[in-house]
Amino acid sequence: MPAAALTLAVLLPAAWGAAALRFQCMRPGRRGALVFLWLSFCAAVVTGVWRGHPGPALLAFGLAFAAVQAWWHSLRPSNDRPWADELAQMVHGEVRGNEVILENVRNFEWRTPTDYTARWETRHYGLSSLLSLDMITSYWRGPAIAHLLFSFGFADGNHVVFSVEVRRERNQAFNEIGGFFKEFELSIIAADERDIVFLRTNVRGEDDYLYRLRLPQADIRSLFLAYIEEANQLARQPRFYNTITVNCTTLVYRMLRQIVGALPLDYRLVFSGFLPEYVHALGGLDARYPLAELRRMGRITERARRAGNCPEFSAAIRAGIPQLP
Repeated sequence: MPAAALTLAVLLPAAWGAAALRFQCMRPGRRGALVFLWLSFCAAVVTGVWRGHPGPALLAFGLAFAAVQAWWHSLRPSNDRPWADELAQMVHGEVRGNEVILENVRNFEWRTPTDYTARWETRHYGLSSLLSLDMITSYWRGPAIAHLLFSFGFADGNHVVFSVEVRRERNQAFNEIGGFFKEFELSIIAADERDIVFLRTNVRGEDDYLYRLRLPQADIRSLFLAYIEEANQLARQPRFYNTITVNCTTLVYRMLRQIVGALPLDYRLVFSGFLPEYVHALGGLDARYPLAELRRMGRITERARRAGNCPEFSAAIRAGIPQLP
């Protein structure tokens, strides 16, 4: 095999190994040294290939890469880390007939990203009074990337929002590349709209849109229960977040597929900012209006900012959005 092809065969896993060491070394002071040593070793392997010793060079690389793989597969997710305050708890629930009891519903009072009153509450919901489901897209980095929130509405006007989140540690920032390399765990948060929507629109300055979803009431209840089951499972068995395969869109896609049947795969499941187009094409939004009109009516950013932290926050952000027929 030509030396150029062998070099390419080394460079790709070498780059992966460097990234894995960069994002998973627990001691920041040693990260640079480990990555430097790994890349120096890989450079020596490539040098051996080009100097006519491919056999020994590739054997050494194969053994070293196998050791890196063994270390990689030994990494385990955990629910026991010094989490950021807003991710310190994870919701779990219990179903007793018609009643659902949710523990650790987040209801923070936000003033700034670092100034807030933390509240984790136990709430009771009746399945028979669960009437509606809204999808909220929160744009935080350009038109292609949005965080998804699903808000379940009850007959008394209350809402509870489920959000699949990156579970960050204190003083840890999200990094999309790190999301490929087991840097973050996965979390499911249940929250009051005055917490989670207010946080994104009024505190973080994100741009949010609300779409009413057309689903049979039985399917809405099934998705509500699926969130609880998934959250309970995460509480028992933690998982790593993955930027592509296990995120705020793909997890919900898998739950919905089990409820409503086959759903087509689509690039918009990855570029979640375009997800409303996907849902509209499947007939999941209000069919009386084109998507552009639904987007215009559903932009809740300014309404949320005007409402502030008022008791009627949920009603205020829905002003002007037609009820589904």
